[in-house]
Amino acid sequence: MSAPLPIVIVARDQVPHVKLAGAEVRRFLEQRPDVEILAFDAADQLDFSQLEPELVVVLGGDGAILRACRQMGAKQHPILGINLGRLGFLADLAQEEFVSHFPQIVNRQYRVVHHLMYDCTLTRADGTQESHLGLNEVVVSAGASFHIMEVELEIDHEPVTTFTGDGLIVSTPVGSTAHSLSAGGPILHQELQGFVITPICPHTLTVRPVVDSADRLYTLRLPQVQPGVMLVIDGQIQLPLHDGDRIDIRRAAVTFQLAKVAGHSYYGTLHRKLGWAGQPQYRRR
Repeated sequence: MSAPLPIVIVARDQVPHVKLAGAEVRRFLEQRPDVEILAFDAADQLDFSQLEPELVVVLGGDGAILRACRQMGAKQHPILGINLGRLGFLADLAQEEFVSHFPQIVNRQYRVVHHLMYDCTLTRADGTQESHLGLNEVVVSAGASFHIMEVELEIDHEPVTTFTGDGLIVSTPVGSTAHSLSAGGPILHQELQGFVITPICPHTLTVRPVVDSADRLYTLRLPQVQPGVMLVIDGQIQLPLHDGDRIDIRRAAVTFQLAKVAGHSYYGTLHRKLGWAGQPQYRRR
């Protein structure tokens, strides 16, 4: 007989339906002798460095998964998402599906796919630095400045171009279906190893998104910044930017580990979430 499956449950969002679902999932797992619940995190205070789960069950939407993988930091664990939000490209199991698939899950009949994460380092004009781990995207946004802005792009220290417009997005493949997609960027398969650079409302029509290798260093420079310009990391961390700030984005040393059960594929998710029902069928006359 296999050893019990060690699990951590994360249900931080305190909205009623997430709290209810978290309690239901906890009761369901507590009744199973083949499961060991190591922790239940409802307050964003769990120290993952002290735990060794085989699976982290995250309830909510993709935002909850983004928070969870960033909280794990340098010690990533496989995440299985239960979607209680809207789109859910990462959290693609409904609560009922989690229960129906659980015999497979508890028998380790799932695969773990490793996805690109990034390190974003903000260097201020005075030399001070701060770094953040992320999964989706880095956005430099004109935001509340209400001015067109300029962002200088370098790749591996080589000047590429200066983007003029409302901002710039540097996205991973996982993040390509988020802000980048709404700004006109391409959809990348989640297992690709690359970044997509997507301008936001560019002032020059010849400017288009660019896809390049994840093994390069991407540097954004802001020579002049209006008050209100922000650096936004995964839509959750917001940092004001100032003249002379520099942003470096590179592949992180760790990867995001996504647990996938049979019957759920990336293109299947795109088909369901984006309404890809195919071409209209016309009757022949």
